Amino acid sequence: MAVANRSLAPAYGGAARPSFMHRLLHQPIGRLLILPALIYAIVVTQAPFILTLYYSFQRWNLQRPSTRGFAGFDNYRFLLTEDPAFRAALLNTAIFTISAVLLSLLVGLFYAELVNHRFPGRGIVRTLLITPFLIMPAAASLTWKNMMLNPTYGVVDWVTRTALPGDFSPNWLGVYPKESIILVLVWRWAPFMMLILLAGMQSISEEVREAARVDGATAWQEFRSITLPHLSRFMQLGGLLGTVYIVQDFDPIYLMTKGGPGTATTNLSYLTYRKAVEASNVGQGAALGVIVVILSMIVITLLIRWLDRMMRNA
Repeated sequence: MAVANRSLAPAYGGAARPSFMHRLLHQPIGRLLILPALIYAIVVTQAPFILTLYYSFQRWNLQRPSTRGFAGFDNYRFLLTEDPAFRAALLNTAIFTISAVLLSLLVGLFYAELVNHRFPGRGIVRTLLITPFLIMPAAASLTWKNMMLNPTYGVVDWVTRTALPGDFSPNWLGVYPKESIILVLVWRWAPFMMLILLAGMQSISEEVREAARVDGATAWQEFRSITLPHLSRFMQLGGLLGTVYIVQDFDPIYLMTKGGPGTATTNLSYLTYRKAVEASNVGQGAALGVIVVILSMIVITLLIRWLDRMMRNA
C-alpha cells in the first residue's frame, strides 16, 4: 500500500506541478530564443488556415451577401462530385507536375553533365544556364507570352518559319496550350535540377572515375555505371522538391493563358483563384484551398516514404 501511495505522489517532491509560465521561464536559453520565431510562424501559417477552414463550411458569395450562412459539407460535396472544372484542374495539375518534373530532371541532367567537364568559358555557360531560375516568374511568363510565343512576331514562330519547310507558325498558346505551359515550366526548373545533380556529380570520387578509365571504360559506360547510380538519391530529392514547387505554380497559367482555352490549362492553384476572386465565392474557394492542402500533404507524404524506402535499399 505504501508503494502504491508513493507511485501516486507528485513527481515534484510532493509539491504542485509547476505552472506553464514557470516551466517556460526555466527552459534553456536556446529554446527561449527561438520562441518568438515559433510563435510568429504559428500565427502566420496556422491562423490563416484555421480561418480558411472556417470559411470552407460557409455559404458565402460576395455578390450575394444576404445568402451567407452555414453550409456544412456542401462546398466540398459540390467540388468533389458535381464540379467538372475541379476534375479538369486535378488532371491538368497531375499532367503539368509529372511532365515538368521528369523533363526538368532530364534536361537538368544534360546541363549538369555538360558543365561538369572543364572547357573554356565553363563559368559563363554555367551562369547562363542558371539564369532562368533567377528571373522573376511573372516577368518570365510575360516574356514568353509576348516575345517568344507570340504568333505574329514571336521568336519561336520566326525560328520555325525559317528552319522548317512550309509555313509552320501556329498560335502556340491557342493550339498547344498544355505543351506551352510545360515548356515554360521545364525552362524555369531545369536549372534547379541542374544545381542538385551537379552537386551529386562533383561528390563522385575522381579516383573511381580514373580507375574506370584505366579499365578501358568508355565515356558512356562511365556515365551509365558510375554517374547514374550515384545520382539516384539526388534525382529523387530533385523530384520531390520539384513536385512540391511545381504543383502550386500559378504565374505562368495566370499570365499566359488565364487557364484557357476553356479549362485546358487550369490547375488547382488557378481554379482556387477563380473561385475565390473572380467568382467572389469565398466558401467554395476556401473549400478548394483545403482540398488542395490535403491532396498536397498526401502526395508529399507518399513521395517522402518512397524516397526513404529507396534510400534504405540503395
